[in-house]
Amino acid sequence: MKRKLFAVFFLLTGIMCRAGSEVPVIITAGQSNADGRVPIAELPSYIHYDYCRWSYGSGDFLKATGKFTEFWPTVGRTDIGPRWGFDAVVYYNLEQRWKRPFYVIKQTMGGTAIDTACTRSTHGMFWSADPEFVKSDKSLLRSLTRQIDACLENLPEDYDIKFMLWHQGEGDMSQADRYYDNMKAVTAYIRQHLVEATGRSKYATLPIVCGTFAKNSRQGSPKVADALRRLAEEDENFHVVEAGDLSLQSDRIHFDALGAETLGKRFFEKIMEII
Repeated sequence: MKRKLFAVFFLLTGIMCRAGSEVPVIITAGQSNADGRVPIAELPSYIHYDYCRWSYGSGDFLKATGKFTEFWPTVGRTDIGPRWGFDAVVYYNLEQRWKRPFYVIKQTMGGTAIDTACTRSTHGMFWSADPEFVKSDKSLLRSLTRQIDACLENLPEDYDIKFMLWHQGEGDMSQADRYYDNMKAVTAYIRQHLVEATGRSKYATLPIVCGTFAKNSRQGSPKVADALRRLAEEDENFHVVEAGDLSLQSDRIHFDALGAETLGKRFFEKIMEII
């Protein structure tokens, strides 16, 4: 009997050790507040990075090399200089928690919508999960999934995709009534692609963590925020972080340094509840 108990103990211990040794991977996607719009000079002085490595894309799937570099906040727009967003705070806090290497796959582009009826989406690119649109070179989901596929080739064998961070919806203000259906389709598309690309069925329920908008945002549609909350009520692996009380820059769209820092901390707290 004792031998059996010892065998069970060592088996469970081995499983727990293997689970704890998996290399965490995070996916980050969305538009400008996820891309980052706070000047790098305003990054909190306590923030530094020792373990985070990332692969960053901004719409161009042809450049999805899958290579990872040491993380430091930047954006694809060279005209505005280095910027950071709430996710930079998330990664810092995860570093303090995990104290080991982890990877970020980030695909973001400012001013982009899901719904193709939104005529002002940057460069005519969209997050739409419409099967025909995803085949086009204007598909941001195509950019994201191509990047994921390339990154999978360069990740350690014991990787584990933990969750996806998402902040988007300002670009869909004109089609807010359709945001629930559109975002539900985006969620399903990304999860299904991960299942097919990795062969791991568990990614069919990948946790997705989304943020809402400041109340005084001139593009923060309450209908979009309500759609996110409805999805969270229906899907136990879909989570919403509230941002209604956070401060913005003078453009009344992008979070300022305090707003981005606070949102990042809230995302981190939600992530800790999940994992």
